[in-house]
Amino acid sequence: MQQVSLPEDMAAVEITEPGPPDVLCVARRPVPAPARGEVLIEVAAAGVNRPDCLQRLGLYPPPSDASDLPGLEVAGTVVAAADTVESLRVGDEVCALVSGGGYAEFCVAPAVQCLPIPRGFDFIQAAALPETFFTVWTNVFERGRLAVGESILIHGGASGIGTTAIQMARSCGARVFATVGNPEKRRLCEQLGAERAIEYRREQFLDVIKELTDGRGVDLILDIVGAKYLGDNIKSLNTDGRLVIIGSLGGREAELNLGRILFKRLTVTGSTLRARSTTDKGKIASALLENIWPKLESGEIAPVVQATYPLAEAAKAHAFMEANQSMGKLILTNGQ
Repeated sequence: MQQVSLPEDMAAVEITEPGPPDVLCVARRPVPAPARGEVLIEVAAAGVNRPDCLQRLGLYPPPSDASDLPGLEVAGTVVAAADTVESLRVGDEVCALVSGGGYAEFCVAPAVQCLPIPRGFDFIQAAALPETFFTVWTNVFERGRLAVGESILIHGGASGIGTTAIQMARSCGARVFATVGNPEKRRLCEQLGAERAIEYRREQFLDVIKELTDGRGVDLILDIVGAKYLGDNIKSLNTDGRLVIIGSLGGREAELNLGRILFKRLTVTGSTLRARSTTDKGKIASALLENIWPKLESGEIAPVVQATYPLAEAAKAHAFMEANQSMGKLILTNGQ
């Protein structure tokens, strides 16, 4: 195994019990060792995501083979690599998608889920990439089959997923709409490339979409809300439209009018990223490196980082996210 001299233990943020943000606390944990196909990353920065909050509440348990620590994306320096890893070396600077363990000073990651830090990016910017970019690529472009000239409605446009999806969809030549909660978020989404951001507290997105598309509807909807929006999502789709559900913030159960699906030849699908195989995630990483990394390095696409917090203040980041105040990404830092 390649490695540098490492400490025996590290600081890590644990979930002491299911509950509010203050159940997060800093503890000492042994530094993990990379298994076959893995590397150990000294974490400079880690992204905060809504699934981390759900895990803290006891609603999104990690896979059986994953760390119990929260944190699904990191950026930092490879400090150890299993003998089976040939693509990375000690000293390489990477960002990585992980199944847990990111809220710590060190984190293991499958080598195939690591990507080079885009030229010109620092660790904080790089830590904002993996979870949302992997999610958007597989759901918008693979499952959702978004094509040049089509239209997409993105719910939660100012979220980390939303700000990423707006830019990626716009960069491929799509017409982009989004829903948001206030004027500040509307301005952000429109600056990022949304043709129109719809403030759901004072407008009905179904009515606005019908008006903007001359009654046809959009070709694709990326939805984090779920049950609450299901009926109007179906009504907002064009013939042969696709609804991709990646969250259920508005509930998990709803009635569905099958007649509309049959008549309009609609596709309703969904996915979660965490439970997918390492092989699947490695394929997504390769697609991102080929199709999206050049756009990051050219400045055509850029992550939106709203705020950073020291690792020890993870609870503050969770509280801010759950107050629905965040726009773009929140990042935890280790000595940055």
